[in-house]
Amino acid sequence: MQLIFDNVRIFDGVRENLSAPARVVVEDGLIGAVTGLDAADAANGPAGTVIDGGGRVLMPGLIDAHWHAMMASLPMTQLATADLGYIYLAAGREAERTLLRGFTTVRDAGGPSFGLKQAIDEGLLPGPRIYPSGAFISQTSGHGDFRTSHDLPKQGLTFIETAGVTAIADGADEVLRAAREQLMRGASQLKLMAGGGVASPHDPLDVTQYTENELRAAVDAAENWGTYVMVHAYTPRSVQQAIRAGVRCIEHGHLLDDETAEQMAIQEVWWCLQPFLDDEDAIPMADPVNRAKQLTMVQGTDNAYELARRHGVRLAWGTDTLFDPKLATRQGAQLAKMSRWFTPFEVLRMATSGNAELLALSGERDPYPRPLGVIEPGAYADLLLVDGDPLTDLSVLADPANLVVIMKNGEIVRDARTP
Repeated sequence: MQLIFDNVRIFDGVRENLSAPARVVVEDGLIGAVTGLDAADAANGPAGTVIDGGGRVLMPGLIDAHWHAMMASLPMTQLATADLGYIYLAAGREAERTLLRGFTTVRDAGGPSFGLKQAIDEGLLPGPRIYPSGAFISQTSGHGDFRTSHDLPKQGLTFIETAGVTAIADGADEVLRAAREQLMRGASQLKLMAGGGVASPHDPLDVTQYTENELRAAVDAAENWGTYVMVHAYTPRSVQQAIRAGVRCIEHGHLLDDETAEQMAIQEVWWCLQPFLDDEDAIPMADPVNRAKQLTMVQGTDNAYELARRHGVRLAWGTDTLFDPKLATRQGAQLAKMSRWFTPFEVLRMATSGNAELLALSGERDPYPRPLGVIEPGAYADLLLVDGDPLTDLSVLADPANLVVIMKNGEIVRDARTP
C-alpha cells in the first residue's frame, strides 16, 4: 500500500529553496516518486492513503551525530549504581522521546547501545536508527576512566567496563583488542578518547591521550573492517596527533587553532562540533574542577565555528547531551541555537544530508545502507511534516509540537493533524 504526502513544499536536505507544491509517494519504507502537483493525475488523484500536507514543509528526519542513547537522561550517579536492566529500560523510553522530537537517526558516541538498537530495528519499541560505537576506548587516566585511586593498581574490570560503557586499554595491543571487541559486537564506527575532558575526574583539559601508535592500532582495526575512528579531543596537539594516526572525525575540538583547522580541511577530516555555551543547555557540573574545565571549553565555541567556516572544514552537528532529562528535551532547541553561527539552510543541511554523509563513512559496516537525510527516490522514508518554515525560522524545530507528522521507515509514529 502506498502512502502519499500531498500538497507539500519540500526541503530535500540538499537544496536551499523549498519546492513548489509537490507530492511524495512512500512505499515499503522507502521514498518513491517525487512529483510536482501539476504532473499528478488531477482527475483520479493519488492512489493510496493520502496525507494532505496543506502546503506545509516536508523535510528529512533530523540526525544527531553525537548522541549517547544510554546516558542522555540519567544522572551520572544513577548510571554508576543502578541495575543495568533499569538503565536499558530508561534508555528505551528516552529513545522513543528522541524519535518524537524528530530525530530519526543518531550516531551513538559511546555506550552499550547494541541491544537498544536491535530492539528498535526489530520493532520491539520505537526509537531512532542508531549507529553504535560500543564502549568508548580510553587509556588509564583518560576521559573514559572513572575509577578512583583506590581501584589502582588495576585488579579487574569495573562495572562500567563490564557494562560496555568504556574499555580501558593501554598500549597498541590492548587498544587493538578493545577495538576488535567493539567491532565484534556490531560497532558501525569506533570511538577513542584522544584528549582531556570536562566530566572525567583525572585528566586536565589540555592533556593529550594515547600515543600515535596506539591510535593507529584502532584506525588499522577499523579500516580492516571498512569503517573509521572518531576521537574525543579539544586541543591542537591532540587533534594533530589523531590526524597523523588516520582518524577520520574529530568530536568537539573547541580549543583548536588556525593551523589545525587548516590541516583538517586539507586531510578532509570531519569536525563534529557541539553548540556548547554557558547557558541553559550546559551539562550540570557539580565538581568545581570540572566546572572550571567546562568554562574554559565553552569560551572556545565561537572561535571554533569561525575556524570551521574560514577553512571550509567538513562540519557535522551533534548535541552530546548527558546526564539530564531536561537537557534531553532540548535536542531541537540546540539545533535552533545554531542560527548564532549559520543560516537556517546551512544548519538544516548539516543536520540532514551533511550528517548522513558522515555516517556513510561506516562503509560496509553501515547498518542502514540506503540514503538518509534526503528526500529522493530510493531513500529511507524518514520524514517530518512541519508547521512553519524552518528555512526561515529554525525555532519551529525547537518545539516538537510543530512536527505534525513524524515518519520513520515509512511508518507514521506521530500524527497530530486535526481531523
